[in-house]
Amino acid sequence: MIASVDPGTLAGLFGVAVVAGCFDAIAGGGGLLTLPALLLAGFDPVSAIATNKLQSSAGSVSASVAFARRNLIRWPEALPAALAAGAASVVGALCVSLLPRGALDAAVPVLLVAIALYFATARRISNEDATARMTPTLFAMTLAPAVGFYDGVFGPGAGSFYMIGFVTLLGLGVVRATAHTKLCNAASNLGGLALFAAQGAVVWPVGLAMAVGAFIGAQAGSALAVRLGARLIRPLIVVIACAMAVRLLANPENPLRRVVLGGLGF
Repeated sequence: MIASVDPGTLAGLFGVAVVAGCFDAIAGGGGLLTLPALLLAGFDPVSAIATNKLQSSAGSVSASVAFARRNLIRWPEALPAALAAGAASVVGALCVSLLPRGALDAAVPVLLVAIALYFATARRISNEDATARMTPTLFAMTLAPAVGFYDGVFGPGAGSFYMIGFVTLLGLGVVRATAHTKLCNAASNLGGLALFAAQGAVVWPVGLAMAVGAFIGAQAGSALAVRLGARLIRPLIVVIACAMAVRLLANPENPLRRVVLGGLGF
């Protein structure tokens, strides 16, 4: 596998990681670019997912550091949520074979479209914080580990789920919510990466090259998110959530797709 990745392909994967890291720091969904790129480069699915986890971990850590330097992370409320998400992601990864994958395949696109509609139509979404509907402690005990567990089991859309929770339940403005989301993403990504590394599934030379690209891209993306705020983050979340839903429904084996097409007579 390592020998088959020529310098040109490696340079291309690095470039994809830079772009993906930038998008991921703003609104998530960078895996829509990097995972297909790894598969097209000839990686088997397990190696592609594991190597992608390395570069996505670097990107989310980079974005978290960038947001933290700008004092956008409230550590007393963000750190417990991130630790809970990271621990739950490890548990989710260990339970991946025990849960009904078909139910996730069918439900997640619907949830992503619902999130896109919310961010597209809600009037109260802005850069300013609003009144919280629950305490940070309760959030760290409920939604954060729930999304972290999902990230370990399945993954697509986890950033969007964190984001909707920080905005609607903790009342954070979109820029601060993005910062907290990246910290939770970093924790759950690192938890998954630890398991993949222990299994020997990560292709380290490629993963490290992409990690450098993702780190650079995330620095640019976080700067854009802080500078443009809701004007950039809000529409990108809508677009990326819809793109992830379409990507999941494009799979011919998706149960929701089969039900809908069956109902239409196809």
